[in-house]
Amino acid sequence: MITRAPEQAQEMIHALEAFGAEVLLLPMVEFAPPEDWHELDDALRKLSGFDAILFLSRNAVRYIFNRSRELGIKCEPLQSSNCLIAAVGPGTAQAIALEGWRVDCVAKGQNGESLVKELGSRLAGKRVMLPRSDRGDERLSKALRAAGAELTEVIAYRTTAPVTMDLGLLARVSGGGVDAVIFSSPSAFHTFSDCLGESAVVNLSTWIHFAAIGPTTASAIRGAGARVEIEAAEPSASALANAVAMYYQRQAARVRLA
Repeated sequence: MITRAPEQAQEMIHALEAFGAEVLLLPMVEFAPPEDWHELDDALRKLSGFDAILFLSRNAVRYIFNRSRELGIKCEPLQSSNCLIAAVGPGTAQAIALEGWRVDCVAKGQNGESLVKELGSRLAGKRVMLPRSDRGDERLSKALRAAGAELTEVIAYRTTAPVTMDLGLLARVSGGGVDAVIFSSPSAFHTFSDCLGESAVVNLSTWIHFAAIGPTTASAIRGAGARVEIEAAEPSASALANAVAMYYQRQAARVRLA
């Protein structure tokens, strides 16, 4: 079972189905515009004043460009400027490229902290725009400021719990009707835990395999006392699908040897 939002789940669904898995989708997160557009709109109107723009996710790209179009703001001049355009992960970089922008740097570590380390001194004294979710990790903001960046942090979108949910599928999961539950963010896990109850989720993780897309998500799951049986080698949909497939291949090999 995948807990990712539908618009983000397709790559993982296809990858798992290619391995022969039956994939169920029970979204535990949704995305919405900011409650107040003021700070984002102000930053977009001052785009030419930034030395760097850091995109952490496809959602940040989608909301930034959609809002720019709504406001009639032309982003093309940035392409001929010295503004550094950086992305976390190839998926985010691809989303930027589809908007017609170049991408100057893609974090090899596929997380915000890696991006800051890889850019290093290039951020010192630079005016940096960071569009992000309302649930963004404050460690990244601290790392950017520690690197000497003059940071403008804006909420580009909100991460919320789903308005509606398939209660039948939720009951199936809580009754042990799936082999694995895949979490791609701490938010998805927390909503899942809120729906079933923390103690029930902890118990569930002892006989249903919980899979995490990366260390941040895995830490959130373990912090609640639940087990993480599967963790991706890198925080991407394909890597997580591969980790799930490899886990069950090893399980099958053990059974054959026994």
